[in-house]
Amino acid sequence: MNTAVILYRILGLFWGGIPVFLLLLPAHFFDDGPSICLSVLLLGQECFACGLTRATMHLIHFDIEGAYVLNKASFVLFPLLVYLWASTLYKIWSLAVPK
Repeated sequence: MNTAVILYRILGLFWGGIPVFLLLLPAHFFDDGPSICLSVLLLGQECFACGLTRATMHLIHFDIEGAYVLNKASFVLFPLLVYLWASTLYKIWSLAVPK
């Protein structure tokens, strides 16, 4: 077996394991802690993207109300992220299958 195929399979397993890892974390994992947003740090004001990570984490755990409270834009971002993740996994896995 080609070493490139083995590397693509390892990368595919890693990429495919990301949602499993995020599901194993609690929904509120990113809720606590200081903000790292430059808008909050420099201007003291939240930007349109503040809370997207936390809201997306709540959507992964099917906490619709929590995601809505944190950032409404997560309902647009989450399906886009799922599509990008799945298409990337498909491309990686198609390279991992020897021809």
